Amino acid sequence: MSVIERNKRVIVIGAGLGGMSAAIMLARSGFEVTILEKNTQVGGKLNQLQTEGFSFDLGPSIFTLPEIFRPIFEGDGKRLEDYITLQRVDPQWRNFFEDGVVVNLWEDRKKMRTELEAFGPHAFDEYKNFLTYSLRQYNILERGYLRHGLDTLLQFFRFYGWKEARDLDYLRSMSDSIYKRVSNRYLRDIFEYFIKYVGSSALDSPAFMNLMPTIQMEFGLWYVAGGLYQLGHAFRRRLEETGVALCLECEVLRIDYSGSTATGVHVCDSKGNLHTLPADYVVSNMEVVPAMQRLIHSPASTMKKLRRFEPSCSGIILHLGLDRVYPQLAHHNFFYSTNLHEHFRRVFRDKMLPDDPTIYVVAPTRTDPSQAPPGCDNIKILPHIPSISDRNPYTREDYVTFKELCLDKLERMGLTDLRKHIIVEDFWTPFDIEARYASNQGSIYGVVCDRRRNFAFKAPKRSPGFSNLFFVGGSVNPGAGMPMVTLSGQHVARMILEQTSKGKS
Repeated sequence: MSVIERNKRVIVIGAGLGGMSAAIMLARSGFEVTILEKNTQVGGKLNQLQTEGFSFDLGPSIFTLPEIFRPIFEGDGKRLEDYITLQRVDPQWRNFFEDGVVVNLWEDRKKMRTELEAFGPHAFDEYKNFLTYSLRQYNILERGYLRHGLDTLLQFFRFYGWKEARDLDYLRSMSDSIYKRVSNRYLRDIFEYFIKYVGSSALDSPAFMNLMPTIQMEFGLWYVAGGLYQLGHAFRRRLEETGVALCLECEVLRIDYSGSTATGVHVCDSKGNLHTLPADYVVSNMEVVPAMQRLIHSPASTMKKLRRFEPSCSGIILHLGLDRVYPQLAHHNFFYSTNLHEHFRRVFRDKMLPDDPTIYVVAPTRTDPSQAPPGCDNIKILPHIPSISDRNPYTREDYVTFKELCLDKLERMGLTDLRKHIIVEDFWTPFDIEARYASNQGSIYGVVCDRRRNFAFKAPKRSPGFSNLFFVGGSVNPGAGMPMVTLSGQHVARMILEQTSKGKS
């Protein structure tokens, strides 16, 4: 990016990775950038809790696609490795099934071949062929949708053309294409549950979302030494180096506008004082639907157009400090539903708490013993559940009951006497997620990926109603996950710079 002639003022609402990414790139290009964050720390859902010798990553627990982060940290002779230390995690996942079968997912192909030998001579061939198909889907989407930040179907077909678009697997569901290529039932469940990264259903997502195994298997699954929140510290350091003004405990109450132009924001600072800050550009890291409702008070006609951007699933999140170690756990673990399709239907179509959830369990001490006291363990438990809905209005007591169901399942599937060994507990419900992060109905991953509702597209990054209002984060393209929200910030920075350049010409 080239340096602009006159500093233009940019207000960024929220210090999530998308907002900070946009802020850093714009500040490096000569913009005067201020971030307003209502919480006491940067990172958004990338968050941390330290208590009694335990260190819990409250939000993301997996780091992928490090190349996407490099533009944020490079320049001035710096590299990403000057800010964080990445450690490769392999096995990437350990998968537990109700019948006692355990399958490790290895990045190392030789180990994966050995892992699948028990399932017969064809299991590894199907696995390998599926990854070839997955890589093809990734390469198509990376070349246009990801790299250029495409936002709409019209942009999509303009870039690819109808002929090239036909190479993309979009007529089937993700599940359909997995079942077409893979006969082993354990591998089917594993490949279907890659959709966890975007909080959606493999029954409803378009088949090209099968690109996700490539992101992990081709480019590695990583841990940030010292905990994932070290990435938050790295971003904050980069904000300081690039001259971004960071205002914590400052909540934006309203976006001011005149006609089709945002003019600034109305903000309440940490002392309760109200301020109006002018801006040439406003970038919202608050999700699109809550921002339009709360900050702009958009009319019903506008909100109706946003219905196709339904929130992703939510979850209960349980962080446990244990006075023992469960050696059967790897760093990342999945305890599967007996019937994964029934799990998807119940959560995503019926909007009900699952009777038999698939549960994600993170045990970071397998890679980093510093995350718990000696002889102790630190685990996160995350099952996907519906976002907050009037259709099935669950209470906090319902979520507590569901938490006990999850603990029952984990104890039954090998984490014997888990409850007896809990010495620290931190419990989040969808209500907590909504309140802390202003997420849409407690969504964890922004917008749901649904081929019939939105063809897996999220909301556009540029507001259709305001020429200088932009959005970043999981509710806009390219979607959820640390790499994707960081990429959205880079795209928005480029869009603003291009718009500024056109205004001068």
